[in-house]
Amino acid sequence: MLPADLLAQISLFQGLADDDREALAARLTEKTFKAGDIVFAQGDKGSSMYVVQSGAVQIYLPSADRNAPPVALKDLRTSEYFGELALFDDKPRSASARALVDTVVLELTREELGEHLGRSRTAAIAILSDMAERLRETNAMLSQRAAKDVAKEFEENLTWGQRLADKVAEMNGSWAFILVLIGLTASWCIVNMPPVAVRVGLYSRDLDGRISGFDPYPYILYNLVLAILVSLQGPLIVMSQNRQTAKDRAQAETDFRVNLKNEVNIEKTLAELAAMRVDLNKRLEGLERPGQADQARAEVPVKRPGGPLSAP
Repeated sequence: MLPADLLAQISLFQGLADDDREALAARLTEKTFKAGDIVFAQGDKGSSMYVVQSGAVQIYLPSADRNAPPVALKDLRTSEYFGELALFDDKPRSASARALVDTVVLELTREELGEHLGRSRTAAIAILSDMAERLRETNAMLSQRAAKDVAKEFEENLTWGQRLADKVAEMNGSWAFILVLIGLTASWCIVNMPPVAVRVGLYSRDLDGRISGFDPYPYILYNLVLAILVSLQGPLIVMSQNRQTAKDRAQAETDFRVNLKNEVNIEKTLAELAAMRVDLNKRLEGLERPGQADQARAEVPVKRPGGPLSAP
């Protein structure tokens, strides 16, 4: 895929005119990484963004414990980009990036982007508009809580048909349905017995004049009713199972976001505690130095004029 076509798929550059994208694509630098190579590490000073031309890149947070695995944030494929914040500030990288397979990326440096934007006012306005929109989306996302009741949201958005499917699936998986079906079968057989059929008025006569129930053995009508019931139950149960699968998937995604947020906060808390511990040790050392100096001076013998050495 051509570099200009890759830029056209990136939201940050979608507002650019075709000429601007082609001119900006000419400023991209191709870089190759082997599987496992580090593109950049957390804390590195960055001044460029990258577009995946081929291969795959993983964005992750290194663990404070060397024996613990890193926290994977996202896997990026062809036409996806990362590290774009480095184009607009001088802050260190907030995460690390490494190649999962042999990967080719296109690098756009801050100097190349600044030089291009200085020549094209429309490109600058388009990029600023996209950055403002992304900032609004980020603010809206941060204002929401990561934890939510997925089951409740699903229940509130169900249609009457979906509720019916869930009721059918719930009823079919219960002893009540089994007992009702056994009772209906027994009642059907009893009602179709000739003496009972005559008493309840649900009987018929064959060509020989013999009396029988309205659905005599082998109960063809009842078999037809059961076949229709089964044919309707199948799709309804599958609908309910598919919806339950979607609900479980949404719940798993919510749990992952909550766990990821907690893990990131824990890593941040541990880093802050480590920095606090270092600062506290420095302060304690500063407080102990005057006392140690006084003690050392007290232990040094003092020579009095015309007399032997003595402690002060």
